[in-house]
Amino acid sequence: MTSKFNIDGEAVRKLAEILVETDLSEIEYEDNGSRIYVSRKANVQAVLPQQMVTNSAQSFTSTPAPIAATPQTTDWARHPGAVRSPMVGTAYLSPEPGAANFIKLGDNVSAGQTLLIVEAMKVMNQIKAPHAGKITQLFVADASPVEYDEPLMIIE
Repeated sequence: MTSKFNIDGEAVRKLAEILVETDLSEIEYEDNGSRIYVSRKANVQAVLPQQMVTNSAQSFTSTPAPIAATPQTTDWARHPGAVRSPMVGTAYLSPEPGAANFIKLGDNVSAGQTLLIVEAMKVMNQIKAPHAGKITQLFVADASPVEYDEPLMIIE
């Protein structure tokens, strides 16, 4: 017995539009036992810090050399001070449009302090500092999409 597999092209197109609008890499929709999964290739660009090359052959006034993408490059997701997104959504750095940001680079924060909000399915989820420290890296911009487990910032 052969069953006919029906594809809802309009639903696939709509999900693909949502991926583009939200800059997500994948989305899944399920209704009445039918499931549609759409993914796209994400264009990933790594921004690497610059480091001063200091050896006996060069002076301290030399031009900074970019660090090559090698295994020695910092993996921020594995950093012990990384604050990761607990969900897929949109990150907001302030409680409402036009308000001051919860935190900024260089701020000292206390454990439990609200760092930002991740909106998921119209629910505003406060992301709180897991420990006290200083914000040394900030990886998200206001109203930017975030993925599950993506590093949002580093607290040292």
